[in-house]
Amino acid sequence: MAQDPRPVVQDYFLRPGFIYLPERPTTISTVLGSSVAVSLYDRSLKTGGMNHFLFPYVNSREKTTPLYGNVSVLTLIRMMMSYGSKVSNLEAQIFGGAFNTQYSKRDIGRDNLKTAKHILSGKKIKIVSEDVGGELGRKIVFNTATYEIGILKVGRLRESDWYPYPDGR
Repeated sequence: MAQDPRPVVQDYFLRPGFIYLPERPTTISTVLGSSVAVSLYDRSLKTGGMNHFLFPYVNSREKTTPLYGNVSVLTLIRMMMSYGSKVSNLEAQIFGGAFNTQYSKRDIGRDNLKTAKHILSGKKIKIVSEDVGGELGRKIVFNTATYEIGILKVGRLRESDWYPYPDGR
């Protein structure tokens, strides 16, 4: 597989409720607990994008935002298609969906994962990898040029885990 000769030109921190599909190679990072991130990659175009959602689904048209999995995953797929991707060239990776009883009584992470998997399956997009569930949070770094993804599991998320970092690192 030939690597994209264009250098990674920027780093982007993906906040909850956002979707990012860069035009140039980018390193996308995010921090997850019970929330879920789906990365999509087009094997033919050698490009990818990612979403980050907090809740599994919303039924009200007035409240449709990418904070909800059913909106976020479908919108990411539509965005990839509008940039020239074909569903047959897409593959997905799923991250997050942790559940820790110290922080919540409801396992919303499981519901978030079900939503993402249901939509991807319905669109016939292959899930090639997942790092999901458990009790730990995750820091995710996705290089859209190489489709390499780094995962760091953390016991608890601190304010300093969020970009931009307070100490300027």
